[in-house]
Amino acid sequence: MQKLWDERFSQEEYIYGELPNEFFKSTLKDLPPGTLLLPGEGEGRNAAWAACQGWDVVAVDYSHAGKAKALKLAQKHQVKLDYRVQDLADLNFAENSFDAIALVFVHLPAAVRKRVHQKLIRSLKPNGLFILEAFHKDQLHYNTGGPKNAEMLYDSALLKSDFGDLQLRQLTETRTMLNEGNWHKGQAAVVRFIGKKPNELARPERNKSFRAIDGGR
Repeated sequence: MQKLWDERFSQEEYIYGELPNEFFKSTLKDLPPGTLLLPGEGEGRNAAWAACQGWDVVAVDYSHAGKAKALKLAQKHQVKLDYRVQDLADLNFAENSFDAIALVFVHLPAAVRKRVHQKLIRSLKPNGLFILEAFHKDQLHYNTGGPKNAEMLYDSALLKSDFGDLQLRQLTETRTMLNEGNWHKGQAAVVRFIGKKPNELARPERNKSFRAIDGGR
């Protein structure tokens, strides 16, 4: 898989474009800058934008080619990134390290997904925000990006299970028009999530944070 992404990111073009993801941008722009973790950041479009807004960004991906392009983009915008080449399954940041964490179209295998998500929650500071946009399982009906394996696509139930320790701010299943480079273009089915880490995590059996939200589908 690492070889596959190195080959894709070795293209001269930024395959998902140079501009940040719109949901990520709209969520982050109203927050005071702090420390931000971007796992699976690829070519750096979200990291470079956030750094321009004053965030102290740590980006992670297992593609060396992705890192090279991200640092090139950061140089273009005259900002600095802490970009680490690492498998997300091996992430082990200290507890309460980041003010915000964002996963933008990061689709993990079922065997490691929940474990990685739990590690990320631990590394989020109390009152920190977790931001996620991913392809919904209905994305199999579209040819506009994302895995072709249903087990690597997400829905609200899956995110409720993985992020039940967080206080829900938004959970939406919707259709959207993507315009992110040549690899995310056209109508797509997505799920969007924002969660806040409480000062003291509730026990799972007592966590009543999640409420269903109309996805406007």
